[in-house]
Amino acid sequence: MSARTPADARRWSDLGTRLFLDAVRTTDIDGPSALPDWSRRQLVAHVAANADALGNLVHWAATGEERPMYASPEDRAAGIERGAALPADGLAVWLQASAERLAAATAALTDEQWSHPVTTAQGRQVPATEIPWLRAREVCVHAVDLDAGVGFADLPDDFLAALAADVRAQRGDVPDVDGPLAEQVAWLTGRPHALADAPEIGAWL
Repeated sequence: MSARTPADARRWSDLGTRLFLDAVRTTDIDGPSALPDWSRRQLVAHVAANADALGNLVHWAATGEERPMYASPEDRAAGIERGAALPADGLAVWLQASAERLAAATAALTDEQWSHPVTTAQGRQVPATEIPWLRAREVCVHAVDLDAGVGFADLPDDFLAALAADVRAQRGDVPDVDGPLAEQVAWLTGRPHALADAPEIGAWL
């Protein structure tokens, strides 16, 4: 697996958040996304809700009070639909505010709190140091999904290498394919790519 540090993850999370916010500001929020069955509005609501959900894990790490990311999968889905139905200005405000809340909460964690175990929405127990990585994946990949001018080739190579390693570890037996790293990551995550002879695999994230 490609080596990555907590400092790397925080850097990528900050970068991805800026990319996503900038893309939202400069595109038609009511247009279609590149992710099948998802509108741009739904993607924006999902990323905003993700920041609040990860904020629950930060609270868990900071206080020891167990606070899951989402009450249930149904509650998560309903929250996205409610957010997607907001006026465009309201959705943008939620996106910005949730990102700022998450950044402030993570910045306040002590070294001891960063080591506290939390549980992801998928039921994996991880140290709180994984929270910025979870956020980095969301904002970077979904910035591409917005189809607003950001592509995988615009993301840092070290992030792409770490993401490729993470996806391969989670997907299991995935064959090696030749091609640019950005195209490999697009393929591994089930997004459109330009790799020749790469087998079709489902969407990830």
